[in-house]
Amino acid sequence: MKTLNDRRLRIFGPFVVFVVGTLFFRLNWYFEEPLSTVLRSDLIALGAGYICWNLARWVVLSLQNRYPGLASTRRRLQWMALLLPVLVNIAWIIRRVGHMAFNGLDTFWAPLPEYTYALGIQLFYHAVYFVIYEVSYVMQAWQQTYERNEGLKKDKLQHQLDRLKSQINPHFLFNSLNILSSLIYEDPRKAEDVVDEISIVYRYLLRVNDGELTTLGAELQFIQSYFHLLQTRYGVGLDLQIRVEAEKRDFKLPALTLQLLLENAVKHNVMMPDRPLKIVIETQGQSLLVRNNLQRKNTPVLSNKVGLTNIATKYRLLGKGDVSIQEIDGQFIVTLPLLANQPELIVRS
Repeated sequence: MKTLNDRRLRIFGPFVVFVVGTLFFRLNWYFEEPLSTVLRSDLIALGAGYICWNLARWVVLSLQNRYPGLASTRRRLQWMALLLPVLVNIAWIIRRVGHMAFNGLDTFWAPLPEYTYALGIQLFYHAVYFVIYEVSYVMQAWQQTYERNEGLKKDKLQHQLDRLKSQINPHFLFNSLNILSSLIYEDPRKAEDVVDEISIVYRYLLRVNDGELTTLGAELQFIQSYFHLLQTRYGVGLDLQIRVEAEKRDFKLPALTLQLLLENAVKHNVMMPDRPLKIVIETQGQSLLVRNNLQRKNTPVLSNKVGLTNIATKYRLLGKGDVSIQEIDGQFIVTLPLLANQPELIVRS
C-alpha cells in the first residue's frame, strides 16, 4: 500500500495539537503563573509533543506494516489499546525529564492527582495521534479495495462483452450461408444480391469490431442491409418500419445493437404471410424504441440469451444508463438510451 505522505503533518501537527490542548487543559496557566514559567512549560510541552507524535507515528506505522489491510484493522486496534498505557507513561516521563532539566532533580516526581491529570491529557493527545494515522490508513485501504473491486468488475464485464461479441459473427455467418445456399439453385440473380448484402454487412461488422459506439445513422444503414437478408429468407412474413427523426441520427449507441434486437425478435416469434412479424424502430425523446408484436413460437426455442445480454452488458460497461425491456399489450418493447457528446470510441460508417 502507498505510504502516507505526512511531511507537513509531522511539522505542523504537533503544534496544532499543542494549541488545542492548551485551550482545553492549560489556558488558566496564562493567568495564574508567571510568564517565564508559562513559556518554559510551553517549550517543554511542545518539544515533548514532537517526540511523542513521532513515537506514536512509528508505533502505528509498524503495526500497519505487520498487520496490513482492512481485514487486520481489529488486530491493529487491539495492539494500540495495549500499547497506549505504555506510550502515555513514556510521554509523562519525557515531560518530567524536561521539567527536571529546567528546575532541578526534585521536580521529577509529582503528586498523584497531578500524575493522573497528566495521564488523562496524554490519553487525549495519543488518541488524536492514533486516529489521524489509522483513519488515514483505513480510508486509503478502503479506496484501494474499492478501486480493485471495481477494476475486477469491469474486467469481468469486459471479458463477458468480448466473449459475447465473438459469438455474433460466427452465428450471423452461419445464418447468411444458409440463406445463400438455398438461393444458389433456385434464383442465382437473387443469390448475387444476397452476396452483395452480405459483403455490406460484413464490412460493417469488421469496421465496428474494435469500437464500442456508433452513430444511429450508421446503425440504421447497416440494419437495412441486414433486414434485406432476413427478408430474403422469410419474405412478407417479416416487416420493418423505421421512424427516426433526422436530427437523432447523429446520436450514438453501442454497435450492433439493432442487429441483435432484430435477431432476437426473429428467433422467438412466428413469421407468416398472414401473420407478419412487424418490427418498428422509432425515437422517443432521448431514447430509441425497438418493438415488435408478440407471436411466440409454440415450440421452445433454444437460446443462450446472447442478444439482450450483450446489449445490457455494453450499456453497463459504458455506464450510460439502463436498458428497459417490457411486454405491453402484446408488444415486446426494448428502450435504449441514445448517447450524445461521446467522442471516444466512435465507429464511422
